[in-house]
Amino acid sequence: MKFKGQLCLLLVVFQIIILSGCGLEDTFDNIIDSEIGTEENIDNGPEYGGELAVPISYGIMLNPLLRTDKFMYNFNKLIFEGLFDIDKNLKVKNALAESYSFESDGMILNIKLKENVKWHDGEDFTAEDVKFTIDTIKYGLSNSSLTDSLSDIIKASESLKYLKDVRVINKYDLTLTFDRAYGDVLEGLVFPIVPKHAFLKGKDIKASYGNALAKDNYKPIGTGPYKEIEINKFQNVILESYKDYWGEQPYISKIIGKALKDEELAVTSFEAGQIDVTASLGVDWEKYAQNKKVEIYEYASNKYEFLGFNLRDGIFTGEKGKALKKAIAYAIDRQSIVQKVYMGHATRNDVPIHPESWLISDDANSYGYNVSKARQIIVSAGWNDVDGDGFFEDADGNKLTIRLITNSFNDLRRETANIIAENLTDAGIKVVKEYNENKQGNLTEEIKEEQWENVMQKISTGAYDITLLGWELSYIPNLSFAFHSSQINGGLNFIGYNNEKMDELLLQAQSTYRIEDKKKIYEQIQDLIIDDLPYVSLYFVNSSILVNSKVHGEIAPNEFNMYDNITKWYIPKSLQQEDALKQEESSLN
Repeated sequence: MKFKGQLCLLLVVFQIIILSGCGLEDTFDNIIDSEIGTEENIDNGPEYGGELAVPISYGIMLNPLLRTDKFMYNFNKLIFEGLFDIDKNLKVKNALAESYSFESDGMILNIKLKENVKWHDGEDFTAEDVKFTIDTIKYGLSNSSLTDSLSDIIKASESLKYLKDVRVINKYDLTLTFDRAYGDVLEGLVFPIVPKHAFLKGKDIKASYGNALAKDNYKPIGTGPYKEIEINKFQNVILESYKDYWGEQPYISKIIGKALKDEELAVTSFEAGQIDVTASLGVDWEKYAQNKKVEIYEYASNKYEFLGFNLRDGIFTGEKGKALKKAIAYAIDRQSIVQKVYMGHATRNDVPIHPESWLISDDANSYGYNVSKARQIIVSAGWNDVDGDGFFEDADGNKLTIRLITNSFNDLRRETANIIAENLTDAGIKVVKEYNENKQGNLTEEIKEEQWENVMQKISTGAYDITLLGWELSYIPNLSFAFHSSQINGGLNFIGYNNEKMDELLLQAQSTYRIEDKKKIYEQIQDLIIDDLPYVSLYFVNSSILVNSKVHGEIAPNEFNMYDNITKWYIPKSLQQEDALKQEESSLN
């Protein structure tokens, strides 16, 4: 839809998501003796063997350099690996890189590769593969007909933008030279590496790049824990554990990716016992909690909800405006919103930094719900309830009034806005709801787009005081998109936030390659956000995966990888045998 493409940024996928409260009908509760079963699992410790069925997109896309949906992206991470990866705390960790070091104040990056890595076809993984992959990506980025098809991870990488040269030193060492020091250079090198030998045909290197960016008839050869053994178009992809994998040998021997047209069908297939893992829909997954054969693994997603103040002119400017912003932060009962609207499935945070991030400050939650303190701040700032009607007035007798806007076709956001309006009313602030506060039925895509464009029009013209919206934040920690003054006109700093100190800190964060320095800078950034309060941070919406409880082990999904720690997942031997019997009976029928 048009509104989904209006706001985007290289580093931050900024999309106001329709977190619709209307989902699938609760068919799961009506399933009796489903394929998922009801027996208790018997666990005698990790066992090799067994198979796992997972969802993939109907249009099977096994080229990891190209854009796909989240199911295919996660599936491809079983096959392919990058130089670096992102851990659960959004910190860079080594993958195919054994070690690295910086020179020339961060402009030169030396990388030493692991030496015991083999591609799934038995060939050695070398520095030539890394150079070929980077050259292929840069070729794709420079070709307008290919750029849009590249994966979001690649398009989000500023590292490639500043990369001048890749030099292979020997089989396992290479040097990357940049035209400037860039603080998130390692985060930009998490894209998957592909094998040069599989695509190099003759001396035509550009043709080789084209082969590596092909959509059709792509043969996936990676270095990951699982290798492809069979592809059935529009049906499934079968993987088996790679015996020569350089890391820990996975316990589960086979993974079947079943092609499904969307997330809703994936959930239905899980409920019917046709797949063993899927992402949950919305925030209503407690209905599965009572089923002994379903485990729920919850985590904070990258979906961040906030209130943005109109700082261009008006009520939130100056010291008085700053006081009012803080009063509003104290007046909002975020925990109540989390419980009532999100059924407890959201994580509070006072800054737009993921709650599990290694950069998060100890002071990231400073504004607890305190309506008395909110009213005291308002009085101290010069407003008083002169006529005793419960609302504050200024010295001229004008009511303290704010206009609140949001995209009301989003049920969760509309319900949140209504609670915020109640909270602010309790604090003595009159709220004008410039959105439809009631649930609307039969909303077509055209109506949603019209409502969204209305919100965008009000933001662009400044016809609002507070807006309730959301971002999908990148794993790359760069807040310049929303906080740097250069983004006010034509960027995503639509509220008009302008602070020279913030601009300076953001530039420092983007130019330092030392982890300890970046941590200190981000602590200062968070302190300034909490004090200046250009936005009221509400929470990060939680997500979860649903897993057949036959699967045991260290299951710890995160936003970057729903199959994180897959090598440590296992199926007890007794349940492997049970699955085998079911498959045999099914084949006989």
